Amino acid sequence: MVKLRLRRQGRKGKPFYYIVAADARAPRDGRFIERIGSYNPNTNPATIDLNLDDAVRWLSNGAVPTDTCRAILSYKGAMYKHHLNKGVKKGALTQDQADAKFATWLVEKENKVSAKVEGLSKSAAEQSAAAHKREVEIKLEREKAIAEKLAPPVEETPEEEAVEAPTEASDENAPLEAVETVTEETTEEVVAEAEKTAEVTEESATEAVVEEVVPEAPAADTEAPASEEETSSEEKA
Repeated sequence: MVKLRLRRQGRKGKPFYYIVAADARAPRDGRFIERIGSYNPNTNPATIDLNLDDAVRWLSNGAVPTDTCRAILSYKGAMYKHHLNKGVKKGALTQDQADAKFATWLVEKENKVSAKVEGLSKSAAEQSAAAHKREVEIKLEREKAIAEKLAPPVEETPEEEAVEAPTEASDENAPLEAVETVTEETTEEVVAEAEKTAEVTEESATEAVVEEVVPEAPAADTEAPASEEETSSEEKA
């Protein structure tokens, strides 16, 4: 029995395959009857080079493809063309109709492949642009950090600080200063009134003391003349 299968080539990690028709009893990489194409899975999408007529001829002769090889033949249209040829043999459709259907299928398949390739290329371009933009941002950030490290420290003079501090304080604490001024003035008035009250209290206290002392003086004076009169009377006697 003849099988359509892949024959591995290429180095380790980079496989490359030939599509061959070989005896089923032969080893995978051994003897083969005919090579009908190649398959490179290292690209996206995979690169397939297939002789369509030879593949359809082997299918018509009874060759059995492996699962992977069947997927490759279906992707390239060999299985569909073999199906149309069987319809022509059975009289279901003419050869012209089969060729027209296959041509339409090829156009649709090519459009799909082209759209996929364009999408992959666009995605790759977007990823490349995003990576480049990110690299530029990282470079600018590094340059900025280096510039900040190398820049000399800026020192403010004491005069500027002294000038700026009162300005900010006067702007921010203006209401507080007004309240403090009013409070100080009120306190001074209260202290002055308290001092006046103390002085008046002292004067009134002094006058009270004097009034208490003065009434005793006339009593001494009244007693003194009485003693003199008594003295004179005694002398006359």
